[in-house]
Amino acid sequence: MAQLAMNGYRLSAPMEVDASAYDACVQCCGKSDGITKTGQKAIPWYTVAVDPDVIPLGTKIYVPGFGRVFEAQDIGGKIRGRRMDFFLPDHESAVSFGRRPVRVFLLAGPEAKLPGTANGTMVWAPTRSQR
Repeated sequence: MAQLAMNGYRLSAPMEVDASAYDACVQCCGKSDGITKTGQKAIPWYTVAVDPDVIPLGTKIYVPGFGRVFEAQDIGGKIRGRRMDFFLPDHESAVSFGRRPVRVFLLAGPEAKLPGTANGTMVWAPTRSQR
């Protein structure tokens, strides 16, 4: 399998995820400080919540459909398996985002190893439901 590249980063095989959105409000998170699991303040259209058993926190994620790169900085009580929750600027945007399938690619720098790879082949971690 050929390694895909984008601006010096290597891309994983495509991964289809079930996407939703949230913001820093009590209704979405049960709190309103915007502090993520990694201790950073969530950034709209950059922070994404993931299942760390599938995608490690800190992983950069390219979403071609949005034309941007995100970072796995947060987790969520309902984010399990191949689910992602994108952080948006306000509650109205998060609600209108809804739930949809999204194709993503994990990114790694030229010297870094892609999470879940073995001998250059993508190997996704099993989700809790697959164990």
